[in-house]
Amino acid sequence: MSLADTVELPPELGELRATVERFARQEIAPVIAGYYEREAFPYEIVAKMGELGLFGLPFPEEYGGMGGDYLALSIALEELARVDSSVAITLEAAVGLGAMPIFRFGTEAQKQAWLPDLCAGRHLGGFGLTEPGGGSDAGGTRTTARLDEGADEWVINGSKAFITNSGTEITSLVTVTAVTGRDAGRPQISAIIVPAGTPGFTVAPGYSKVGWLASDTHELAFSDCRVPSANLLGEQGRGYAQFLRILDEGRIAIAALSTGLAQGCVDECLRYVGEREAFGHKLETSQVLQFKIADMEVRTHTARLAWLDAAHRMLAGRPFKRQAAIAKLVSSEAAMVNAREATQIFGGYGFMNETPVGRFYRDAKILEIGEGTSEVQRTLIARELGLPAGF
Repeated sequence: MSLADTVELPPELGELRATVERFARQEIAPVIAGYYEREAFPYEIVAKMGELGLFGLPFPEEYGGMGGDYLALSIALEELARVDSSVAITLEAAVGLGAMPIFRFGTEAQKQAWLPDLCAGRHLGGFGLTEPGGGSDAGGTRTTARLDEGADEWVINGSKAFITNSGTEITSLVTVTAVTGRDAGRPQISAIIVPAGTPGFTVAPGYSKVGWLASDTHELAFSDCRVPSANLLGEQGRGYAQFLRILDEGRIAIAALSTGLAQGCVDECLRYVGEREAFGHKLETSQVLQFKIADMEVRTHTARLAWLDAAHRMLAGRPFKRQAAIAKLVSSEAAMVNAREATQIFGGYGFMNETPVGRFYRDAKILEIGEGTSEVQRTLIARELGLPAGF
């Protein structure tokens, strides 16, 4: 069962869901396997998504957005991920990590300069938080930014790892976190916008990845990279705190994406067992497979309810950190288990990359890692419950 079978959506959101579902089936499904096999970025699909207004969903019309919210974005992400996660993560990262920090914390001049093209999908933005030696310890940032007051410029040195949408032909900026000083001996972390093509900003070749093969991911290096002091995003020293808020919101989006992958596994298995025969019987008559698919549906339904709850709490202005962590944890694990079970049901065909479930299996694992690992989510949930720091 899909999102439409789980909850009754307002007419405008129901229409959005149906439009994105149709787009995913008609425009993405027939061609995405080729992009995946070539490890090519789907510029044509991204352009069509821009024409649909998907990159502007949660932003006001004054900046070129659609005037929607995070619920609308999450609905679109679930429908896209039912077909392909590379396309879905391109949208999620472009909105949640590229444009949203500028909208949340940018000056009016920064919003006017960057958001119209980002909302239209003409340009993409990335966010450089993770570092090669840091992993989940984003607070241990080693990248530095020194203010050259004479030139009125930030001078950035350091590196970032696993940055989505950072090296495409339409990438216009990457916002990076950097240590800009110290407060009482503790590092002061700020966020700074670095336009693509800035001297001293180097994008490494794309990673050889296990999954998400049609998405763009790079390591970035900064060597005496200079940008105007006006490129500071938000308050100096508040970059890490700002991004923690972005991560909380982003976990809802990733949970919706994960739910979409889990639902895609159910969709494909229902189709396969209805067509395939073994030992003179349709596979759909096997109670063993019926139970497997029923369990897959239970995981998907639970995951969807979790992200919907977190989204509604956020939009109502209520605390949602714990619920977002729960949604991200439950949905990513549902995606991983469903992908494994779907591959088993498909047998040898499930091991082939040209089948959707083969791609789902390769794409699912990163959902338990990105935007905070499952272990980080459990830590956040424990802290929200008032439990002390572990040992």
